Amino acid sequence: MSCQAEGAAYDEIYNDEIFDEDGRPKRTGTLVTAVAHIITTIIGSGVLSLAWAVAHLGWIAGTISLVSFSLITWFTCHLLADCYRGQSGKRCYSYMDAVESKLGGLQMQLCGIIQYTCIFGLSVGFTFVTSTSIGAIKCGAKQQCDALNNRFMVIYGMVQIVLSQIPNFRKLSFLSKIAAAMSFTYSFIGIALSLAKIFQGNGNFQSTLTGTLDEDKIWNILSAVGDIAFAYSFSTNLINIQDTIKSSPREKVVMKKAITLAITATAKFYLLFALIGYAAFGNAVPGNLLAGFSSFKPFWIVEFAHICLTVHLFGVYQVVCQPIYAFVESWSSQKWPENKFIIKEYSIIDGCYEFNFFRLVWRTIYVIVTTMVAMLFPFFNHFVGLLGAITFWPLTVYFPVEMYIAQRKVARYSRVWNGLQMLSLFCFIVSLLAAIGSVRGLVKSVQKMHHLHHIS
Repeated sequence: MSCQAEGAAYDEIYNDEIFDEDGRPKRTGTLVTAVAHIITTIIGSGVLSLAWAVAHLGWIAGTISLVSFSLITWFTCHLLADCYRGQSGKRCYSYMDAVESKLGGLQMQLCGIIQYTCIFGLSVGFTFVTSTSIGAIKCGAKQQCDALNNRFMVIYGMVQIVLSQIPNFRKLSFLSKIAAAMSFTYSFIGIALSLAKIFQGNGNFQSTLTGTLDEDKIWNILSAVGDIAFAYSFSTNLINIQDTIKSSPREKVVMKKAITLAITATAKFYLLFALIGYAAFGNAVPGNLLAGFSSFKPFWIVEFAHICLTVHLFGVYQVVCQPIYAFVESWSSQKWPENKFIIKEYSIIDGCYEFNFFRLVWRTIYVIVTTMVAMLFPFFNHFVGLLGAITFWPLTVYFPVEMYIAQRKVARYSRVWNGLQMLSLFCFIVSLLAAIGSVRGLVKSVQKMHHLHHIS
């Protein structure tokens, strides 16, 4: 059922202080809560690769790229905020609902494929990054340490199998809050450690206006652009966040203010993290900034940052995966409504927890698959770059632009239409080039790994 049609039967029944016009519980979100949700959604493990991206782009291009992606994201998210309600005034409850309402079922299916591919990719990325952080904690300040990342990936996967049995978003609030707090903590520690390294002056690292100079310069630049695009990915959650804002004042007015405040704050934070990190390490900056502080004293600060990152990724994995969990389980229950294996819920622990066999089997398989993929392709920066490249244009630019054009009935070849299409085309070209660079980086990394295994 489309977002414009859903809830129509409730308009006459529920109209009091408890329910909204569509029969759903009354929304209580404000500007402050919306800003908090957006910042929490944007700032994640992608921030750790921003200094690496600037190292390959250089001071000038790196700064311009960080600012440009923030402006593009700000603009297209404003367009998306206008698409929260349909022509009839009915609300859209998710990104896919909005796409179906404005562009039809075929576009909605395409959006779903891209969105769920992004979620799968994030799951793989979280698994790899967590394993490196656990390895860093195990090794401590040792200069050489043969920490087995694959073993840590398996441990991470086993924990996620348990956490994945938490049924839905409503039961995940505590994980989300903890993950958000940890995200800010390890990011600020990264900035503080970089500043300390600069002030101590230990290591004369070279940084240049044009970044690193090596045989893979062009390809690394393209991959770096993908990393920055990934760091600003939050559009798929925008409609869900907007759906928490109370209707008075009008949601889109509050949401646009929240978008402006949140992206402005995030852009400043990213600039600090990336530029200070590059200043600290120069062209030798590691792909994961925290990995560069293995010799820092007192080392417990670095270990604490890795612990915060690990805890953050344990929680954010489940928060990010909830849409794909919900989609598969909802589709399966509609396809086989009489199958008790799929729909039967069992109350355990004195009725405090609901257990479902299908949820156990399907989510366990999902976690196992993402863990295995992470073990096969443990290349953080190029993987993040590819993920950002293939999702930035469609989810952050294309769908918001096309939905805005459809809703506002923008005339074809008018000045506004031409401007929006030029923006979309530019972002498509940038995303395509970034994807090519990241794919080449992944292929080369795989070849290098196979070569090393063959030698050993």
